[in-house]
Amino acid sequence: MAVLARSCHSPFFSFQFSSPSKFRVIRATREWREYEDAVKEKDLARALRFLKSTGELPLQPLTRSKPESSAVAQSLTLPPDQFVWPEKDWEVLDTCLNADDMKLVGMAYGLLQSRGLLANFGKCKAIVLEGQREVTPTALKESTGLEAFKFAPKKWGLTGSSRTALIAFLAGASFLVYQGIDIRPNLAAVLALVGLDAVFLGGSCLAQIFCLWPPYRRRVLVHEAGHLLAAYLMGCPVRGVILDPIVAMQMGIQGQAGTQFWDEKLENELAEGRLSGSAFDRYCMVLFAGIAAEALVYGEAEGGENDENLFRGVCILLEPPMSIAEMANQARWSLLQSYNLLKWHKQAHTAAVKALESGHSLSTVIRRIEEAMPSKDS
Repeated sequence: MAVLARSCHSPFFSFQFSSPSKFRVIRATREWREYEDAVKEKDLARALRFLKSTGELPLQPLTRSKPESSAVAQSLTLPPDQFVWPEKDWEVLDTCLNADDMKLVGMAYGLLQSRGLLANFGKCKAIVLEGQREVTPTALKESTGLEAFKFAPKKWGLTGSSRTALIAFLAGASFLVYQGIDIRPNLAAVLALVGLDAVFLGGSCLAQIFCLWPPYRRRVLVHEAGHLLAAYLMGCPVRGVILDPIVAMQMGIQGQAGTQFWDEKLENELAEGRLSGSAFDRYCMVLFAGIAAEALVYGEAEGGENDENLFRGVCILLEPPMSIAEMANQARWSLLQSYNLLKWHKQAHTAAVKALESGHSLSTVIRRIEEAMPSKDS
């Protein structure tokens, strides 16, 4: 453990331990290094075994005070069982992305919450939001100030930034034609590659190119931060946020970024061939949170077509299946709840976007969310 090693060898600190305590410190240091290795290797099961073995130890890090001079050493007497650093506990979340067993992911969140590190995880899980279940387009506009069509995912090239990109491409092609340059073979080759990418790679290569464009990437971050925050507040463990389309394709999420979350109750009920209203509502709120986040930040959504497809796929599993009108109402209801949830926690959403934009790991992103949450005393 880097912090522990620096503390033990710092010229500003000396620790007074008895001989048995020294052996305990050495053993604790070695075990924490094993934990760090598990985190680096993304071995969630091994990291969890270590954290469980630490028991209910104090989670209070040392605070280094400024020395009077470099020659003065501060003498402390600390029991070795206080060499438990909460920032290291957080790192177990960074191993979740490679976990095959989602129950282990749930255990990681449960363990950190039991230690008081995830104070707001699941804080909205039991909240029944007020208002009628029937949400008409008019009611949606009255509550959000946005027309219903503003929440509809846009087809590429028709609106927003994608339309700007298409216009730029067509303008460039027209200029080349005007200059007498025959681009038909090149254009045919490009269209063929795009078609192969769409069929065999789910559009991953094209999405990778778009991610290089800052406005598009920013929208992706806003969208995924919406999923992440809603899942966290609703008590759904987040396995990870994948922003690289190629990595997403390798993990089975084709052609786009994605936030992987898990709802144990939903999974169990689907396995039993049933689905309760509360589990379905929670799933829908997390699913539509990306669209709601874009609408909240930009005034309209562009992405989210895959979210809608997933929603329709789950609706088919219901008994009896939802009608088209019922599906549309459920979608509007979920959008409204997600929109309000993100609006109430706008600072936390902004913090998540900034953390993702800076390339931070999942543990750091969630810490930023917790830090942005209003305290109970405020």
